[in-house]
Amino acid sequence: MHAPMRTVVATRYWHRLEDGRIQCDVCPRACKLNEGQRGLCFVRGREHDQIRLFSYGRSSGFCVDPVEKKPLNHFLPGTAVLSFGTAGCNLACKFCQNWDMSKSREMDTLADAASPEALAATAKSLACTSLAFTYNDPVIFMEYAMDAADAGHALGIKSIAVTAGYMCPEPRMEFYRHMDAANVDLKGFSEEFYWKTCGGHLQPVLDTLQYLKHETSVWFEITTLLIPDLNDSDAEIENETQWIMQNLGPDVPLHFTAFHPDYKLRDRPPTPAATLVRARAIALNNGLHYCYTGNVHDRIGGSTWCPDCGALVIERDWYALGAWNLNAAGHCRSCGTPIPGKFAGKPGDWGRRRMPVRVALMPQMQM
Repeated sequence: MHAPMRTVVATRYWHRLEDGRIQCDVCPRACKLNEGQRGLCFVRGREHDQIRLFSYGRSSGFCVDPVEKKPLNHFLPGTAVLSFGTAGCNLACKFCQNWDMSKSREMDTLADAASPEALAATAKSLACTSLAFTYNDPVIFMEYAMDAADAGHALGIKSIAVTAGYMCPEPRMEFYRHMDAANVDLKGFSEEFYWKTCGGHLQPVLDTLQYLKHETSVWFEITTLLIPDLNDSDAEIENETQWIMQNLGPDVPLHFTAFHPDYKLRDRPPTPAATLVRARAIALNNGLHYCYTGNVHDRIGGSTWCPDCGALVIERDWYALGAWNLNAAGHCRSCGTPIPGKFAGKPGDWGRRRMPVRVALMPQMQM
């Protein structure tokens, strides 16, 4: 018989305050807790005079997705990813598209369970190239995510963080040592938007982006969900794309995605496709090479084009790949320009399928 898997584990990023409270130091929210209290994320809290993670090994669901859905367009295109999340979040976005999981305060939301080793074995058995920590933010369950990433690496499985990048410097360094790729959700480009609409601050996210670019080898892409009349003005998109160009360079892929009414912003209209096309044009005009539209059907905005000769390099129709004009070295076949990213020489063939998985019901793997 195997020992039961732990679901509550000790953590290391916290310190005691003079007034007797304990401060969690994983993210800039810096929750200050008395015994028995949980942080805003709900899954980290004070118990036995330390900060503990209460959702280790628990998930709100597992699903095999195309990597393009994360979205990552330059990381092993066409491959399958075993995706999962837990409950809770360290931001309070009024427009959250996964609010049933990220805003959950019920551990019953965590209906499935899997050890890091079982996750890795399941990904391997389903021919997934990567594990993706997504749906809610892996920052808040970093211990589980890091252990799962390590178990995946032992079987040749890559690790992907889909995150808002809201994290303190020391845990950020440890977390990204375990990650191969990330999509960072840059939610807008004003402090007012971050504070009033997300309950956080802009600068820590910018710090994470610069850290990833200049101090790691993690492949990362950026996503901004455009919400009508909140963060979709020409001025804000100009400021965001100019900052990316100046601080991260032209080759970090940027995805503009469409909002649909949800959670606390049900009174807002969906984002028109024309808004995404306009944002992409602004980004390209500011010198960014790889700009994409998402959550809409847009073959031009969803495909990868060579920045030098203009040739179609990777064609995408929703999440399915079409024409492939990269050579084995990852260069444009038309002119030889290197296309930045992580390419395996040929694309995967997972397509646009979405396949829910119950890891707890999978046959036990020999590790």
